[in-house]
Amino acid sequence: MDILTSQLVAGLSIGSVLLLVAIGLSLTFGQMGVINMAHGEFIMVGAYTAYVVQSFLGYAGLSLFISIPVAFVIGGLLGVLLEQVLIRRMYHRPLDTLLATFGVGLILQQLARDIFGAPAVDVQAPTWLQGNIEFAGAVIPTSRLFILLVVIIVVAGLGLFMTKTPMGRRIRAVVQNRDLAETNGINTRATDRLTFFVGSGLAGVAGVMITLIGATGPTIGTTYIVDAFLVVAAGGIGRIKGAVISAFALGLIQAFVEYSTGASIAKFVVLVAVVAFLQFRPQGLFTVKTRSLA
Repeated sequence: MDILTSQLVAGLSIGSVLLLVAIGLSLTFGQMGVINMAHGEFIMVGAYTAYVVQSFLGYAGLSLFISIPVAFVIGGLLGVLLEQVLIRRMYHRPLDTLLATFGVGLILQQLARDIFGAPAVDVQAPTWLQGNIEFAGAVIPTSRLFILLVVIIVVAGLGLFMTKTPMGRRIRAVVQNRDLAETNGINTRATDRLTFFVGSGLAGVAGVMITLIGATGPTIGTTYIVDAFLVVAAGGIGRIKGAVISAFALGLIQAFVEYSTGASIAKFVVLVAVVAFLQFRPQGLFTVKTRSLA
C-alpha cells in the first residue's frame, strides 16, 4: 500500500508538471496550427526569471510569489514578439514553424549561456517548501504538492477565462472557425496575439515551478518539450480537458514503470503508449467541434 501510494503521488506530481508545460502549447497549436519548438526556451526564461528575482530580493518566500506573475508577463511578451516577427507568416505550416522556432530556441539557449554562464544555477525554495508530508505511509515532498496546487489554480483560472470572458470566447470562436469569426467582426490577428501571450506566459510559470524540482540551466526546457507534445497529441489539439487527462495519465504510467525499471525505459514506454493510442484514435481524446463545412 505504501508503494502504491508513493507511486500514485509521484505520477500526479509528474503529470502536474507535464500539464503546466503542455497547456500553453495546446492553446497555440490548436488555434494557429504552429509547432513552437521555442516553447521549451520560454520555460527556461521563466526559470531564469525566478533566479534573477531571487538574486535581487534575497528572500526566497517573497521572490517565489513575485516570480510567478513576472515570468508570466515576460514569457508572454516573448511569445508575442516571436508571433509578430516570425510565426504570423507561417500559420498552418507546422513543418516550417517547427524548423524556424527550433532555430529561435537555439539562439535563446546561447543567450542564456552568454548571460548566466553554462553551469546550472540553483533557485532556493522557501523553507516551508523544503520538507515532506507523510500521507497513507507515503512521503510526499511539499514542493510537489505546491506545484500540484498551482496547476489546479492555473487550469481553473484558464477554464474560467475561456468560458466566462469575452476574450476567452473570441479565442474559442477563432479555434472553431477563423473565417466565420472574422465575418462576425472578431479581430483574429489580435486574438492570435492574445493566445500566444497566454500560452507563452504559462510556459514562463512552468519554468518557475520547475526550479522547485532541480537546477536551472540553458537546456532545461528541452527536458520537457517532447513530453509536452506527447500530452498535446494524446489529449487532442487545442483541448484543455484532453491535456489535463493525458498529462496525468502519462505521468502515472511513467511513475509506475520507472519504479520497476528505470527513467529511460519509462520514457520509452510512455512514447510507445502514445503512439499506440494514436493508431486507434489519431485525433486524440477530444476534438475541437467546428462549424466549418470544409
